[in-house]
Amino acid sequence: MPTGPPIDRRPTATLSGMFEQVAALEAELGDVESRLADPAVIGDPGQLEAVGRRYKELEAALAVGRPLRAAGEDLDAARELLEAADGEERDQLQLEISSLEEEIERLEGELRVRLLPRDPNAGRTVIVEIRGAEGGEEANLFARDLHDMYQGLATARAWVVEPLGARPSDMGGFTEVVFMVRGEDAWTRLKHEGGVHRVQRVPVTESQGRVHTSSATVTVLPEADEVEVAIDDKDLQVDVYRSSGPGGQSVNTTDSAVRITHRPSGLVVTMQDEKSQLQNKTKALRVLRTRLLQAEQERQQSEEASVRRGQVGGGSRSEKIRTYNFKENRVTDHRIGMTLHRLDRILAGDLDELTDGLLADERDRQLAEGLDGGR
Repeated sequence: MPTGPPIDRRPTATLSGMFEQVAALEAELGDVESRLADPAVIGDPGQLEAVGRRYKELEAALAVGRPLRAAGEDLDAARELLEAADGEERDQLQLEISSLEEEIERLEGELRVRLLPRDPNAGRTVIVEIRGAEGGEEANLFARDLHDMYQGLATARAWVVEPLGARPSDMGGFTEVVFMVRGEDAWTRLKHEGGVHRVQRVPVTESQGRVHTSSATVTVLPEADEVEVAIDDKDLQVDVYRSSGPGGQSVNTTDSAVRITHRPSGLVVTMQDEKSQLQNKTKALRVLRTRLLQAEQERQQSEEASVRRGQVGGGSRSEKIRTYNFKENRVTDHRIGMTLHRLDRILAGDLDELTDGLLADERDRQLAEGLDGGR
């Protein structure tokens, strides 16, 4: 008679459910492959892009799901053989079973991550708005530092940045600056930057060397497509005026600056960077459309806090998501408790460690919510 510990032949509900998901993914992949060959899909760039993206997602999930299923089948076979084995053969099978169980646990975890719902805004162009908040001119100077930090990040990741508008301050900072970022992973890596950023340093205006605390707000929005947000011209009040620079001096002799008020929502967008009134109006409409999309997404997801208000709050230093301490060369992200002592590198655009930590935290929370929901 074989000896050794009893064999647990009960399939776990989780693993069984995973196998069912793998089968469902394979069935969907077959359907998606058929759609990719459909002339109607091929002739529609938007539909083709969406179906092609889903194909890549399914392929990525099945690259883990198929080995998981194979490992499960091997585990069942090894357990059957173990029932009749003894001696050295039994020892070898038990080692194989332990190895397969570890591999299955690893693959299960990876498949759960790949099956997380895709962020609906992934891949979109991003609009970033930065404003000086508490701290007077020092806050505006810090707003420029943040602007330069994201410019450095964009350069490092080969993103395309397009300025949309800026209101320089008297000492070379920004009271407000708005720009657009294009890149496949731009939204994914920028979406957690929204919020109040706090700086602790000796301002250039401080004569006695005292450290001051100031703040700037960052808002990160996914750009809206025209088909998603229809704007009726009758709902718009368009005002034109002459552009002005720091201190209010005129920088343009024509009425090229544009202010658009969306009457139903009360949203106001101003744009004055371009010399052409038409160019400024076009950019202002892009920003307005994006803000309207964000408002609609917030309305549809009413169970969650408003993204814009949640990101920016009142601009108070006490609402900070991240602190930049110049004396200690330190950056602390308060949401995940991560502190890094290389502020100089981070302000140059080296944000990967912070971003990776925030994305890992988001993934862990999604996985925890998925597990809780399945209980």
